[in-house]
Amino acid sequence: MIVQDVINHIETLSPLAYAEDFDNVGLLVGDKNTKITGVLVTLDTLEAVVDEAIESNCNLIVSFHPIIFKGLKKLTGKTYVERVLIKALKNNIAIYAMHTALDNSMLGVNNMICEKLGLKNRKILIPQAQTIKKLITFVPKNEAENLRNSLFEAGAGSIGNYNHCSFNTEGVGTYKGNENSNPTKGKNEEVHKENETQISVTFPKHLESTIVKTLFKNHSYEEVAYEITTLENKNQHIGMGMIGDLENEMSESEFLKLLKNNMKTDCIRHSILLQKNIKKIAVLGGSGSFAIAAAKAAQADIFVTADLKYHDFFMAENQIVLADIGHYESEQFTKNLLVAYLTKKISNFAIVLSRTNTNPVKYF
Repeated sequence: MIVQDVINHIETLSPLAYAEDFDNVGLLVGDKNTKITGVLVTLDTLEAVVDEAIESNCNLIVSFHPIIFKGLKKLTGKTYVERVLIKALKNNIAIYAMHTALDNSMLGVNNMICEKLGLKNRKILIPQAQTIKKLITFVPKNEAENLRNSLFEAGAGSIGNYNHCSFNTEGVGTYKGNENSNPTKGKNEEVHKENETQISVTFPKHLESTIVKTLFKNHSYEEVAYEITTLENKNQHIGMGMIGDLENEMSESEFLKLLKNNMKTDCIRHSILLQKNIKKIAVLGGSGSFAIAAAKAAQADIFVTADLKYHDFFMAENQIVLADIGHYESEQFTKNLLVAYLTKKISNFAIVLSRTNTNPVKYF
C-alpha cells in the first residue's frame, strides 16, 4: 500500500474541493508513491508526534491541522514548524492534513461534537454554496441508457438524498462533423434531433474531472457537445457547523455540566445565561465567531464553539447563550473519528492513534 491509497480513502470522507480557500490541505510533505509502513493519526503535527511516528514505525502522519500554513522561506530549524519539517524529511515521513475539508464534511468534526452531546435531527449550520454542478449533454437515443448508468456509477445524479437525471428529446441540438473530423457516426454525417436525447445530471463539484472522463469514454461522438454549469443551490450536506436537538430539553446549568463532562474541558467561557431551557444546539469546532449570526438565525438556544473574543460575547444580545469550550477541546475527538474510519477502510493495516496531547493551552 502506498501513501496515495490512504489519501484516496481520506478524500472520500473529506474531499479537498470543499476546504476553505485560505487553507493549506492535502499532502504537505513526502511522495504520494511511497510504500507505507504505518499511519499515525494526530490533531497536530509537533516534534513529539514525529518522534512517536518513528517509534511506531509509521511513515505517514495524518494530521487534522496543517503544519505548513503560512509561507516558508527557510528551513533552518529556528521555529517549531521548521524543526518538524526537517525531522520528518530526515526520517522519510510523509504528512497529510485535511483541516477545513473535514470541517465541511457532514461526517466530520462537527458531527463528532453532535455525537458526544447526543444531538438528534442534525443538519449543516452554514451550507456551502456553489458545490453542486450540472452537466447537460446530447446522445443518440440508443446510447442514452448506457451513458446514464455510467454517469451514475461515476457519482452523478445524487447529491446527498437528492437524485436528479432528466431526459429530453425536444429542441435539442445536432452534431455535425466538419472536413477535419472523423466521427464514429460517419464523416460529415448529421445526427438529427429526432434521434438524440438530452441528458441532464447534477453532481458534486469534486467529481467534475471523473464525470467528464466518463462522458468522453461512453459517448460515441468524436466532438461531444456538453455544458457544465455551477448551481446556486446551497449544499445541505457540506458546510460549516451543525445544529441539532437534545432528546430532552434541560436547564442551562444542566447542559453546561453535560458539555463540560462530555467534551472533557476544564473551563467553559460563556455569555450571560437567559434562564431558559436548552433544546436546540448549534456547534462549530475550532474558531467559530463568524457563525454566531447563523446560530441566532437558526434559533439555537446555545452555540458551542471556541476562540471567542471579548467583544464576540456581546453578540449574544440576550437571544442565545455562547459557550467557548476551547479550540483543542472542540476538535480533540477528530483523531478518534479518523482512526475509526481508516481502520474500517484498511482493516489489515496499522492505523495508530497518537498518544501525544498537543494542546498548547493549560489551565491553572
